[in-house]
Amino acid sequence: MKETKLIQIQGQPLGNGALPIIITPLVGKTTAAILDEVAAIIPKQPDLLEWRIDFFEAIGDSKAVVETALAIRQAAKGIPVLLTRRNATEGGQPLSIAEPAVIAMYVAACEAKCVELIDYELSNAPEDLALLRKVSKANGIAMIMSYHNFQMTPDAATLDEKFAAAAKLGADVGKVAVMPQNERDVLDLLAATSRARDAFDMPLISMSMGGIGSISRIMGWVYGSAATFAVGKSSSAPGQIAIEDLRAALAVVRQGVLGK
Repeated sequence: MKETKLIQIQGQPLGNGALPIIITPLVGKTTAAILDEVAAIIPKQPDLLEWRIDFFEAIGDSKAVVETALAIRQAAKGIPVLLTRRNATEGGQPLSIAEPAVIAMYVAACEAKCVELIDYELSNAPEDLALLRKVSKANGIAMIMSYHNFQMTPDAATLDEKFAAAAKLGADVGKVAVMPQNERDVLDLLAATSRARDAFDMPLISMSMGGIGSISRIMGWVYGSAATFAVGKSSSAPGQIAIEDLRAALAVVRQGVLGK
């Protein structure tokens, strides 16, 4: 069995090598609202901020995106930023702009180097994935390639294929998030994560969403997930736990699993 691979930014592991890193979302609609979120979250010291830009009213204005990202970084006091447009088909907010404008926004953010990571779904057009992989790599921005299913947990072969696709396409991180219908679905997700850890030389993020799946947010790192999401001020997905509660639960699990 391989060790769980750490997510890195320019050769340095996030969270000083601790597993899992804690990611908190920013979901404000305006720059002012987002900076209010940052101010409330920073004292809680997450390892990474995820700016869910599908909530941002000015997503179609690349200049506003870059300026807001720079403002987030300044307010974040060294905590890196992940830029995510979550597609509406995978749980994101409906957008008034077409995909070419989304791509232009991502390209502008990468070229401005105003974030440390980007997230883009595997379900998007292959040419768009390839373009963003090329642009992000050229600018030293790490890229997460992700799959989300808010309706169900697919079968084992499909889960395996999603991780494999991210690895094949050259993702820096492969992510799979699914909705369980029962407790066995949670076990299936954890098992798929464990298989992917053994199969690929790539950091992974995985989670089973909703109340039943919340155990995966606490225990997923044992099976190969390098990160977990927590509520800093506002939730971005069902089943997210408040950062204070999650950190306490992780401490108990680490003591049991690692003895420290």
